[in-house]
Amino acid sequence: MAAREFRRTPNEFGIIQNPALGAYALWQFGLGFQAAESRAPVLPLSFLVLPLLLHRPTLDKISSTRKRSGLSVFAAKLGEERENLIAVHDRALMLRGLTLQSLAFAVNAGLITVKYDEATARSNSLHARLKSPLVPERIRGFSGAADKLGAWFSRAGLSQVASTLRVAY
Repeated sequence: MAAREFRRTPNEFGIIQNPALGAYALWQFGLGFQAAESRAPVLPLSFLVLPLLLHRPTLDKISSTRKRSGLSVFAAKLGEERENLIAVHDRALMLRGLTLQSLAFAVNAGLITVKYDEATARSNSLHARLKSPLVPERIRGFSGAADKLGAWFSRAGLSQVASTLRVAY
């Protein structure tokens, strides 16, 4: 019996929403968090990163908000259209599988170390082994946006982040 060859045409979701890109975003988020705080982010915060970054209008709001402005200014921009802020929770639920796959990918690649007893995900520095990865132009905006989220989330506790973004944890 001859093996069948299946060819898939790449779709936008498959290209953008994949564990490798998610791992990169989570790693950059952690680096931003740890640059502002010397501690690692708690794991539940990881489940908000991809829902915020993989939604173009939300990514645009993050990109247009200054790092020093903070989470509340970003949330106010996002809340200008109330449904955008409410949708973060639904997207977090929809993307939790991708977030878990991305965390697993990041752990296997050595980008992140999860401490299960503390429920934290520390982004590892790669400067000792190699230079920062070469990133395609079309996803470079993720790096800066993920870094901003990390800095913003580091200034607030989990409860404040959840309250500000109207998500249940």
